[in-house]
Parts: sequence; C-alpha cells; structure tokens
Amino acid sequence: MSALIEVKKLFFRYEETEQDKAAPFALNGVDLTIEKGSFVAIVGHNGSGKSTLAKQFNALYYPTTGDVIVDGMNTKDDEHLFDIRKRVGLVLQNPDNQIVAGVVEEDVAFGCENLGVPPEEIRQRVDAALQAVDMYDYRLHSPDKLSGGQKQRVAIAGIMAMEPECIVLDEPTAMLDPQGREEVMAAVRQLNREKGITIILITHYMEEAVLADRVVMMDSGKVFLSGTPQEVFSHTALLKQHRLDVPQVTELCDKLKGCGWEVPACVLNEEECVTALEKLLSADKKGNVPCAVPLTEENKSEAETILSVEGLTLTYGAKTAFEKTALSEVDFAVHKGEFLGIIGHTGSGKSTLVQLLNGLLKPTEGTVSLYGRDIWKEPKKIRSVRFKVGMVFQYPEYQLFEETVYKDIAFGPKNMGLSDAEIDEKVHKAAAFAGLPEELLEKSPFDLSGGEKRRAAIAGVMAMDPDVLILDEPAAGLDPLGRDVLLSQIRDYHAVRKNTVLLVSHSMEDIAKTVDRILVMNRGKKEMLDTTQTVFSHGKALETMGLRVPQITKVMLLLQEKGYPVNTGVLTVEQAFQELLKHMTAQA
Repeated sequence: MSALIEVKKLFFRYEETEQDKAAPFALNGVDLTIEKGSFVAIVGHNGSGKSTLAKQFNALYYPTTGDVIVDGMNTKDDEHLFDIRKRVGLVLQNPDNQIVAGVVEEDVAFGCENLGVPPEEIRQRVDAALQAVDMYDYRLHSPDKLSGGQKQRVAIAGIMAMEPECIVLDEPTAMLDPQGREEVMAAVRQLNREKGITIILITHYMEEAVLADRVVMMDSGKVFLSGTPQEVFSHTALLKQHRLDVPQVTELCDKLKGCGWEVPACVLNEEECVTALEKLLSADKKGNVPCAVPLTEENKSEAETILSVEGLTLTYGAKTAFEKTALSEVDFAVHKGEFLGIIGHTGSGKSTLVQLLNGLLKPTEGTVSLYGRDIWKEPKKIRSVRFKVGMVFQYPEYQLFEETVYKDIAFGPKNMGLSDAEIDEKVHKAAAFAGLPEELLEKSPFDLSGGEKRRAAIAGVMAMDPDVLILDEPAAGLDPLGRDVLLSQIRDYHAVRKNTVLLVSHSMEDIAKTVDRILVMNRGKKEMLDTTQTVFSHGKALETMGLRVPQITKVMLLLQEKGYPVNTGVLTVEQAFQELLKHMTAQA
C-alpha cells in the first residue's frame, strides 16, 4: 500500500508569545507513515500528544519544524489547504465544538454542501450516515435537545457523509453506551473495508484499539511503540509504565501465564480468552449450569432513604413539534451513605434524571423527595437543595469560570455564607480529595490540563460538603491511569465523608469496581435496581438495552454457557484470576 500521510521529524510547540518558546514541545520528533486503506489506532495517556497530532493530519495545526505530507501535499502550503481537508475529515472530542446547524440532518449535510455534492446525492449520503450511527429517527430533531452521546453520533455522521479518503476520529465514542460504541466501530470498519477509507482512531478504549490493523503508542509527544495489536499488547508491563492499559482478557491471560499456565502469548478478545481457558479447565468439571439470578425489583434494605422519586416524568418541548418524553413514571429510592451506579443506553434519560434530583429541572409529573420532603414544595427554597445535592456535569470543565482555581473551588462555600476560615479549610480539603496539588490553586483554571480542569470542577462541588454527590460521566475521556486515580479518589471521599454518591457512567468496568448497587435506565424508564453482581448476572437482558457486562464477566458467562460451573458474579480481573486458579488447581 502507498502512503497517504507521512509525518517526518515533526516537532510542534503551542506558542503565542516570545516567552512561550521556552515551553516544551507537544510533539517531539514524530516519524509516522499512514498507508492508504489502513486502520490505525493511536493510543496514549492524556497530554501525550495524540489530539495535537490528529490536528496536524488535516492542517488545523502546522509543524513548528518537520513536515506532514498528505497525499503528496505539504500541510505548510496554504494553496493545498482545501484539498487536504477534503481528503482528511476530523471528528473532534467534543461534539458541541463541531455541530453548527439547528436540525440534525442539516448539520450532517453541511460538509457535503460545502464540497459541492449534488443535492440528490447529499440526501442519500445523509440518510446512509445517520442510519450507520443509529440516528436516522432523530434526523428532524434539534441537536441541542440531544444527549452528549447522541450529539457525538451526529458529528461522526457529518464526517462520514463527506466520504473523505481518511477519517480521523479523536475519542469519538467517549460519551457513547457500549452498544453505541460497537455500532460506531462497526460503521467505521465498514467504511474502511468496503470503501477503502483510511481510518485513524484515537482512543483510550483498548477494546477498540485491538480492532485496528496497527496500533501506535505515544508518550511525551513521541511514538514509543508501534505494531500489530498482538505485538503491542504483548508488552503489558511496558504499557502500564506509560500509564496505559491492556484489555481485561489480555491482563487475565498474562497473569495466568506468569503463574506457569500455558496460554497464548497475547489474547485480545473474549472468544480467544474462552478458547484458551477451556484447554486449562477439566472437561470432567462440566456440570449442570446454575440458573441465572432472577430479576428482582429491588434489594430491600432497612437503610435510611435520603432521596426518593415517585411517578417521575419529564417531557421536553411539551405541545410543540419537538415534544419528547425523556422520563416516564420512574420510581426508586436511594439509601443514605450508599454508592449507587446509574447506567443506560445513550438517550435513556440518565442525565435528565440526575438533573431532576437537585432541582436543575422541574418534573412534568411526579415528585423528587430529599429526606422525605418534596424539593419543589417551596420553589423559593430550591437553591438550598442544590447545596445538599451537588452535581458534577458530563463536561465538568464547563463549570469553571473564576480567575483562579482557589476562587473557583471557594465559590460554592462562599455562597453558603461561610466564614473565610471555613472556606479556606473546605477548599484545601476538597482539593486534596480531588487530587489537585496545592501549587495549582493560584493558577487560572483555564491554564490547567483537561484532567486537572476536571478535578478542579469536582473539587468545587466537594467543597460544599453535599449530602449527595452526583457525578455524570466524570471519567469520560481520561486515560486509564487518570480514570483509575480519579475513581479511587472518589471512593476515598465516599469512605471518609460517609455521604451518598451517585455515579453515571457508560463504562461497565468502572461501575463494576466502584458501586454497591446499580440503577438501569432504559428508554426513559427504570428497568432494574439491584446489587452490582445481580445486575451484571443478566448479560443477555442488558444487551437488549444497548448495554454490556464487564469484559471479564462476559468471559465467565461464556464459560458457564459451555458447562463450566464458574462464578459469574466475578467483576474484576483479580476476582477472575482467583476463581480460575481455584478450578485449575483442582484438576491437578
């Protein structure tokens, strides 16, 4: 295959003033060739230079030194700018930065119109792109009425419709549910295989990276490892040194191999893992497979109820052409001091629900009660509810607005009427809980990295010491280590404060290792509420709702289907390792 993109000794520094020329390079001598028709995944921790490199491919950024050649054209030559961007389409991390029209289908058509595509062909391309990302039914909706994940699908469809020679996707599935991620990846692979479109995927999901022909690993603005998925993910220890991860099945088999068991060098998916494990498990250990735990309406508990909702219904745009029921007759209770996870497909009503819990939205019907009292009984006092029920939004960095990080974190406590001494104490405690170093407190929040901004926003809510802390996708877009550290700090905060925490997430792995119970939302209704183990024991039911179980749990369920009496309540790699070791030791 011939080269579509050639990166030669690329150095790039963000510079606005003479003083900034002493700043380190964001890209530090990158050499990379992307071949026509290939599928390349670029992986690296936050700040490694992935997104900066992506913007070099279609000349949004120019090299400080070095060259980027696209189909024989140098990105430094302005005369080639239109042709380069026609060939290389870029899907940005945040869809709000890419959506320009007031109607979904008009937004998807925008790029085609600018390329001069005939109207009848635009119609065909728009319909095909929307169907590919499962957004055709929303073609006449307003983008600002969509969830974050739905907006991302629209942004992807807009690039797909342009049919460029190369599509660069920068964390395109960060806000999508598991089925949505699979559908988008299937559509992307179809474009690659059937139309020969070159795909460059920037991702933190290792399960997506293994689908590529080639994986490029970055750190400190450099490429430190490149090769096929099998070659790259066989270096588990090296990747972890660079704040990266491997698929759960790869880590499990690596642990077994380290104990002397004969497993393949690099297992990349559930099917390969099950095949490898079957050779280690005794055939005579097969037996009657226990029945799945029956669906239960809810685990009953004597714990005190802190939040409850009854008949909760919310309709957007009532009595207009855009009328849509986001929630319908939802009932559930949250126990004081528990850690509750909320999962559901994109558009299932999760974000709408949590905004109702602290009065940011008012229900069309039904009630939200805090300590048994309807929060809307006295509308003038709704502000006090928000001090007790703190909210961290999907894009928490949008909550930042003050001159310094300190002032931003202090904003909530100050509005609570606390003294300067009390405010100072709360600011420093919250910063510590969120993992923000003291030296960052006097910096502008807009000078922080993406991960630091997220911690600052979370600290701002923690500083109010809310009785209930709600986090809506707090780890989306973070690298594996950043995600694990953030979730660990949230767990520590919960353990120390003994407060109630609600975590909304599309990552089943994060939910599995973090929460006590799970609320499952489906098409605006409560589908299930039970313990983490019980909910994830219903893999097939979750799949019908656009969800999945953690990868390691799926392996155990597949083994059980084959007759092996393994514990399907396993949620982590370590639990699976211990469970399998028990069965394999028994065969010796």
